[in-house]
Amino acid sequence: MKLFKDMSRIGVRPIKIPSGVTVTLQDRRVTAVGQKGSAAIDLPLEVTAVVIDDTVRFSADKSSRRAREQFGLQRQLVSNMITGVIQGYRKGLELVGMGYRVSLNGKTLVLNIGFTHPVEISAPEGISFQVEGTTKIAVFGIDKQLVGEVAARIRKSRPPEPYKGKGICYEGEVVRRKAGKAGKASKL
Repeated sequence: MKLFKDMSRIGVRPIKIPSGVTVTLQDRRVTAVGQKGSAAIDLPLEVTAVVIDDTVRFSADKSSRRAREQFGLQRQLVSNMITGVIQGYRKGLELVGMGYRVSLNGKTLVLNIGFTHPVEISAPEGISFQVEGTTKIAVFGIDKQLVGEVAARIRKSRPPEPYKGKGICYEGEVVRRKAGKAGKASKL
């Protein structure tokens, strides 16, 4: 019980390595290879990992504050990496607004979102786009953080506004709407 009090509850949980995935440790680098590709992460000096019986276990120095901070984080990053090489990650976006549309030109998204010019966003290494219809975008990749960053960059080009809800939203995102001038006048 003392272990849970001093250390991260996430960090002490072992990661089960699924079949079809190879995890190797070399110095401070953890590498995972799966059907979707390979990914690697460098562990900080305070955290160590070991592969035992198809599981990855982490340990850290209890006396260091940085070690306690990094312990659970590094375990979760490796877990996300293993999930990414097995099934990958997807982030969906929707265009809401009259005349807003998206198309795919090679590896570049072309967004017509109410500006005088189309907005073009290129896919970085390890990311792919898929356009569903003319208003839905899917971002795919094995790196969870990179998928989220690219989706956020796309959304940032035209975030949803609170009066009509027009803009680029995440799939299932609820945009809080404001009443506007007409709504304020009727309350008086």
